[in-house]
Amino acid sequence: MQGGLVVMGVAGCGKSSLGAAVAAAQGAVLVEGDEFHSAANRDKMHRGVPLTDADRAGWLDELGRQLAMHGARGVVLTCSALRRSYRDRLRQALPGLRFAYLELTPAESLARVQGRGDTHFFSASLVDSQFATLEPPTGEAGVLRLDATEPLEVLARCVGEWLGTTP
Repeated sequence: MQGGLVVMGVAGCGKSSLGAAVAAAQGAVLVEGDEFHSAANRDKMHRGVPLTDADRAGWLDELGRQLAMHGARGVVLTCSALRRSYRDRLRQALPGLRFAYLELTPAESLARVQGRGDTHFFSASLVDSQFATLEPPTGEAGVLRLDATEPLEVLARCVGEWLGTTP
């Protein structure tokens, strides 16, 4: 795989699991977007305070650097990419960037986030803010829409077929 793929969606949709599966199958570098949040952003999310566009700016800049650095080898980035402006910013870093959008209902997202317990810094109280911020990538080029409730193997196979390879 050359170029890049962003596995995107709201909290709890399965970005990390699908991203890891696709990166392994494609021989691509996996960049876990959550690992690049600042300590201040992590603290805000842990306390249930939604991030603003200004809070996300430095994070998106760093994710763009990661995409540009690894794009020649092939890179899979996990990132909520909730707004079109965020996706466009990532596209600027790596031309031809594609997005696998994991769709999930608010109830399913909440259940999954609550099921994490204390294993993740993201507070379940933020699920509603994710959906309030979400601008689905409907009609954007280079986007594959996926039902996040499908089994991981099915999702990974769909992405592999879409990328032109079989995982």
